[in-house]
Amino acid sequence: MNWTHPRRTILLASALTLLGCPPAGPTDPPDASTGEPDASTPYEWDGSYVPLEETGNWSDPGRLSPCTFVPGNGACDLSTFDLSACNTDSLVNAGTGGQYMLTARDEDPASGGYLSATGMQFNFPNDGGTPNLGSLHMTEQREGNVRLYTNHTAFADGGTRRSALVTCESPQAPEFTGCYAFCRNGKFLAASTFKSDRVAWRAGESEASGLELVSESYVDIGYPSDIYVTKGHAYVVSVTMVASKPGGLTVFDMSNKAAPVKVKTVQIPGDSYWNGVWAKGNALYVASSTKGVLLFDISDPADPKLIRNLPGGSSAINVHTVFVEGNRLYATSNSGVLLFDVTRPLEPVELNRYAPYPGLPHDMFAVGDQLYVNYGFRGYMVVDASNPNDLRTLGTFTYPLQYSHHNAVGTFAGRTLAFEGGEGPGEHLRVLDITDPANIVKIGAFQLRAPISIHNILLVGRKLYVAWYQEGVRVLDVSNPTQPTQVAYYNTWRESDPGRGGYFDGAMGIRVPGDGYIYVVDTSRGLLLLREQ
Repeated sequence: MNWTHPRRTILLASALTLLGCPPAGPTDPPDASTGEPDASTPYEWDGSYVPLEETGNWSDPGRLSPCTFVPGNGACDLSTFDLSACNTDSLVNAGTGGQYMLTARDEDPASGGYLSATGMQFNFPNDGGTPNLGSLHMTEQREGNVRLYTNHTAFADGGTRRSALVTCESPQAPEFTGCYAFCRNGKFLAASTFKSDRVAWRAGESEASGLELVSESYVDIGYPSDIYVTKGHAYVVSVTMVASKPGGLTVFDMSNKAAPVKVKTVQIPGDSYWNGVWAKGNALYVASSTKGVLLFDISDPADPKLIRNLPGGSSAINVHTVFVEGNRLYATSNSGVLLFDVTRPLEPVELNRYAPYPGLPHDMFAVGDQLYVNYGFRGYMVVDASNPNDLRTLGTFTYPLQYSHHNAVGTFAGRTLAFEGGEGPGEHLRVLDITDPANIVKIGAFQLRAPISIHNILLVGRKLYVAWYQEGVRVLDVSNPTQPTQVAYYNTWRESDPGRGGYFDGAMGIRVPGDGYIYVVDTSRGLLLLREQ
């Protein structure tokens, strides 16, 4: 997520010093992500482009494996699959250890017609432990070279759920293909064919290029997801993925970049899914899935004190991400995008809610009075927020099987451009000309491995910093935005790290606060401090 912190902070601190009132704690450097008014100057792009056709993330690739499903069989065991067309002898080459991303072609169990593409993470523990399909612990059964993995769950009401995954063939070691089925109460509900991709560093890559690791600080609560840097401290929020490790807030003193010091941990029983964080002045805003926005006072940056939750009241509200632009706080929620006046940062006032559709928008970015919303399955939206009482949708950008996840906006050659990233199989970076929001045009794209999607994006001048899950951190030169070019990377994801194995795993949160460092949170390793070489 790109961020804009007012430069007035520096001016105010200087004024207080002249008046004999020293500022409380370290002042923030100017925000590097505001960049120059026009990021292309004096670079080569002149604003011309050839519009690109948007065809979506996937066209139907056809069945990904020759195995099929036995009609009417709701057992979700080996008898559910017909493997007669499979080259099962080739499975001797299939991998039995490590982690794989499975791209699945979901189909209608009755007709076999194409429905959608989904992604699943499959983990074979190298220590011989229990294999996992996402969060499901699987039981392995072998018949010759064929491997069947099943999960059985019994519910209190007497119902049952079964998932089954079977291998069919190994076209090229160690990859494999197969079929997946989902059954409930003996009824066959879902069918997919899939192919695997081994999750490891990209072919030909080392640990890093153009970036070096300065320090690494483990986060011992939850699943680290986002970070904000202010007042000489890094605030890392975590979500709960397993009940034994609830999330919360971890505060690091960054005085010594080579050895950050954890100074406080904040957790609230029953409220432990904290996915986004932002700050303004002495206020820290944390996105909570059960309490809305948690408002902390960070007058003492090492000791955040919870004041209250926003918007308040007794009804629960799920807030997923937060963003501050000027005197506005925006928060995505299951009630749309919440708008608050934070002229007094510790006394927010709700202004309105942008909710053209039901459901949870994922994230947003704002510049001045323009709000740019990633509305998940609904697409990407440009909103006039100049009058908070009259929020108007100016334009949308959609594509088949979309999940608009995150964006950053800047000015290049006099044109307003959005760098939009999706989440899910086939999602990637899209460069959109949004100068005329009613006629949004795709002008560029950048993709790494198709099964691995982007998490957060940060635009700093002519560079785009991307937290790209299992692809780690990627730095792109976008001075010619029609042709984003990778100039540096750091592979934060390592197969040997403890806790690996989820689809949403790896680099998630990223900040470049202008102090010469890149702050990244990785779901297993915690807070990583990087520096460009």
